[in-house]
Amino acid sequence: MSKPPQYDVIVFGATSFVGQILCRVLTEQCAGQFVWAAAGRSRSKLEQVRAQLGPAGVGVPLIVADAASADDMRALCARARLVVSTVGPYALYGEQLVKACAQTGTDYCDLTGEVQWVRRMIECYQDSARASGARIVHCCGFDSIPSDLGVRFLQREARQRFGQPCTSVKMRVKAMAGTVSGGTCASLVNIAREAAADPAVRRELADPYSICPPGHGLSARQNAAARADYDADFKTWTAPFLMAGINTRVVHRSNALLNAAYGREFTYDEATMAKGWLRAQGFTLGIGAFMLALGVAPLRGVIERRVLPQPGEGPSPEAQAKGFFDFRFLGTTAHGPQLRVKVTGDRDPGYGSTARMLAQAAACLLLDVPRTERGGGFWTPATVFGDKLIARLEAHAGLRFTVLEA
Repeated sequence: MSKPPQYDVIVFGATSFVGQILCRVLTEQCAGQFVWAAAGRSRSKLEQVRAQLGPAGVGVPLIVADAASADDMRALCARARLVVSTVGPYALYGEQLVKACAQTGTDYCDLTGEVQWVRRMIECYQDSARASGARIVHCCGFDSIPSDLGVRFLQREARQRFGQPCTSVKMRVKAMAGTVSGGTCASLVNIAREAAADPAVRRELADPYSICPPGHGLSARQNAAARADYDADFKTWTAPFLMAGINTRVVHRSNALLNAAYGREFTYDEATMAKGWLRAQGFTLGIGAFMLALGVAPLRGVIERRVLPQPGEGPSPEAQAKGFFDFRFLGTTAHGPQLRVKVTGDRDPGYGSTARMLAQAAACLLLDVPRTERGGGFWTPATVFGDKLIARLEAHAGLRFTVLEA
């Protein structure tokens, strides 16, 4: 008979910038709710993280483990009911842990926005996770909780008001202040590197249904929102949103896992509001040039070294507190009635808000979602957490889900 896990939660990547914030959040918000430990490659850095937690951090267990070691990852999983990972780029460092969780029945949450890696993990380990009972939940941060749960919230309200879901939803970023994390930048660079080297990855990144389960039956043509455009519904010019590539895929996977609860012809797109055509065009050209440059090896190296923040770097606590985001959603039913909602966050989206979302996602999976309700497999935030996480995010993470008008 196997021994029960020593810890409820292990934070793997505790010494990363977001990992350090996550440890503070767990110390402040989850004390007494469950037993957690901090893990990473360097004991000295782990000890520094624990010291930074002050008196509340005394006694937090530390575990040294290497993401590249299959043995280390299996040993880590044997000690936890749930592992939370902030170790990215996940396509470079994440597979051994996902594999170990899927095979040992250990639940798992992360922050990845790497859609090509998510697809590979589902293909390789879905059967193992289902057999073992492991719930694997990718994308539990700024990408893609506000989008995925924002759509779920809108659909819940639409059914209550209209008796039917919205078959078309648009998300527009009205306002956002904050910086992109070094880990997110490293992930973007790795996606560009993979896409430049492999035509199959490029085709996959263009497929809005790339992470939907086999036989999903969804085929509605989607708007990529990849250029400057005037949006008559929002009465504003729009430009592409950098995170749309992962967010839209997660939303479509949620719809597929929910047996097309949003409709088999459901469409969803994301864009950023801009003040006038000139700004929309400039932003569009800037994103295009940036992504093209990342696809060229010499330019990519220069951008990595001299332009982008490095993994482990991030803004001060004061800067994180000044950040925010404001997402607006417009849903339209098949018969015409519309509904508008908004999702807002009161911290820097890439750091402070993301860490608090991840903390509450982990707590929700551990404490609120029994395995009899959601069994093993690869889930999305909307399909495994649903309204339970919305309640936690509003109570503890500074997010608000609000109906604006019908």
